[in-house]
Amino acid sequence: MQSMVQRIYVKVVGFSDEERHALNTVFRLSEQCRTMYQLWTPQAGEPARVALLDGQSWEARVEAESPMQRDLRLLWVGSNAPAAVWRSFPRPIVWPEVVAGLDALFAPQDALDLDLDPDPEPEAIMSQKQALIVSADRGERLYLRARLSLARLTQADEAESGSEAVALARGKQYDLALVDAGLHDMDAWTLVSQLRRGRRPIPHLALTKAARSVSERLRAWRGSTALLEDPPDPERLDAWLSRIELGPVA
Repeated sequence: MQSMVQRIYVKVVGFSDEERHALNTVFRLSEQCRTMYQLWTPQAGEPARVALLDGQSWEARVEAESPMQRDLRLLWVGSNAPAAVWRSFPRPIVWPEVVAGLDALFAPQDALDLDLDPDPEPEAIMSQKQALIVSADRGERLYLRARLSLARLTQADEAESGSEAVALARGKQYDLALVDAGLHDMDAWTLVSQLRRGRRPIPHLALTKAARSVSERLRAWRGSTALLEDPPDPERLDAWLSRIELGPVA
């Protein structure tokens, strides 16, 4: 059966500017999926099908207890969820989990039968991979985390500096790392070298904001390091992820 593309309007109540920015990034990235999510406004032309409510906002509780919302599925972020809520998520917000909750409601039916195949699906394997995102720019980290989550790679740690990344890599085995070439405390190539040759070497690395000179390209080729734009082009990032060997997870 051919998969249908659908757009789901989400009514959002509350949340900080930073949380709204992250949510808008997730919505924007969903435009490349079969199930697309978009912020609902009165000008949308059709009703919202789900509401995402901020438990720290009094407007959200009013919304949840309103009899006018009986036809809406309600997703609550925070504690003390009202009885009418379909599902709640704790803080701090893990946006991939929220997206998974939306997908559980609206994902096409033919995508729900993955366990019928005796061989592991690549998405199931990717969900067990560990990623490290290194950037001083919080917006870029949010973008990369959201992009990885669309590839079902949801286990990702973040580092704001090269030294923090090295410390994290000493304590955990990562399968891949995305490194911002514009770090303030360390040369990105030095960091890549340490991540590749440390106690727990990271086999797959990519640099964003990397130079495009011949010498930089040659250096990347010799070290098997991908060079990506800033922000990374979704197709190039997906192509890099698809080349990562889906071997057994340690």
